[in-house]
Amino acid sequence: MNYRQMPLAVRAAAPAAVLDLNGLKRAFFYIAVGLMFFAPFSQDPLALAVGAAVPWLILQIIARPGMPVAVVYLFIWQWLQIFTRVLQSIIDNEAMGSGLYGPNVARAYWYMLAGLVAMALAIRMVLGNVKPPTVQDRTAHFEWRPLDLFALYVGMLFLAVACRYAAAFVPALDQPLDAVSRLKIIVLFMLFTTVMTTGRSTNLLWGAVVLEIVLGFTGLLSDFRGVFIYLAMAALASRVPLKGTTVAAGLGCAGFLIFLALFWTSVKAEYREYATQSSDSQNVKIAIDDRFGYLGNRLLTPDAIDWNLASYALVVRLAYTDIFGSVIGVQETSPEPVFVRQWQDAIEHVVKPRFLFPNKPALSDTEVYIRLARGDSSEQMRLGTSISVGYMAENFVDFGFPGMLGSLFVLGLIYGLVIRYFLMLKVPWILREGIVVGFVFSVAHNGVEMSLPKIIGATVMFFLVYMLLARFVFPTVLNWLKGRAAIGHPQLS
Repeated sequence: MNYRQMPLAVRAAAPAAVLDLNGLKRAFFYIAVGLMFFAPFSQDPLALAVGAAVPWLILQIIARPGMPVAVVYLFIWQWLQIFTRVLQSIIDNEAMGSGLYGPNVARAYWYMLAGLVAMALAIRMVLGNVKPPTVQDRTAHFEWRPLDLFALYVGMLFLAVACRYAAAFVPALDQPLDAVSRLKIIVLFMLFTTVMTTGRSTNLLWGAVVLEIVLGFTGLLSDFRGVFIYLAMAALASRVPLKGTTVAAGLGCAGFLIFLALFWTSVKAEYREYATQSSDSQNVKIAIDDRFGYLGNRLLTPDAIDWNLASYALVVRLAYTDIFGSVIGVQETSPEPVFVRQWQDAIEHVVKPRFLFPNKPALSDTEVYIRLARGDSSEQMRLGTSISVGYMAENFVDFGFPGMLGSLFVLGLIYGLVIRYFLMLKVPWILREGIVVGFVFSVAHNGVEMSLPKIIGATVMFFLVYMLLARFVFPTVLNWLKGRAAIGHPQLS
């Protein structure tokens, strides 16, 4: 008997399809099956078939009732950076092992996929038995007013800008100020989730989205993609019903994000040079209205953009496997002489805070890239940006393969323990999930490009800062939200 033939009472009791971890797992299963049919016609059939199945495998490992949704982003974003290299080989009509770095690129691809699985197993070990939130915890935010959350978001937006400028004046406080600035992400996630779960004030949701996109284009590195990630995680946390309008909205947001990414890829080099009036600086000299005017003129003349070239450049930029391949070649011919230097540098970077050790030399991702990959960083230096070999390559340098899987497992345990601490806080579920979103974005916003010192430093600093905020600040904010809700919805006598 199909759904339409069911009695009305049974139909009403039938659970509606929603977007959750299990639904996402099924979606990646179907994607994997579809790509496996295409794999025999690609340049790397086995790499394509197995790589396509990795998201389903990871979700099979981590999809548990109490698992926070941000953990999914942690893995899927990094998997995408790795898997895109197979897609690039299809575009190039050249197998991964036939490129500039030879078979080492293919080895790096397999090592990185194995590293993700090792980290997933570690997180499952720590978070697999976390109890799901109670009904009271899951619905505590229903009474909050979206307008109050939007006001908090605007306040956190100003705080994030203040933290950025303060860090420029006092570099020793860069990491704690960066952690504080993540409050904007947490409040934004809470706003999105509240609107999605209650259906109230959708105009505030879209207003925040537009504001984030516009502000994302004010800097040199562009942060417009972040708001789409918060939206996706809020939808997953809210378990939104999978209706036609929901799917259409999701596809529309994904398409718009791809368009913005292609546009930014095509103009970023010229825009950075225009904004800085230099080819090797990050010091912005052009006023913000002139910068917006420049971007607006480029946006109004889409015919001047080579979209095919921008698409290929985006794929190449997204794929982050060749650099690891170059590291493999260098380390096997002239290995790093210092034992586990990368982990030593990362730990020393944490235990020697700059405000206590002002003469501590700054760690440069570009210098590490030159040392470990013997790479030419001239293009990145010309654009005023840096380049990193990534934390997986750094673990390979220290421990080789399969030893790097053990150190990545330890890194996964560290992530899991920090996340578990915040999940045990006695606050509404939406705030717990939001804090985890902020943490994951701190340690993985650049995915596999993140260097080991930055990951360890961000982990320790985020934990310390938010442990204090949870003790002294969050109770006051929660009481304010509850009090404002009582004013907006007074109890009937």
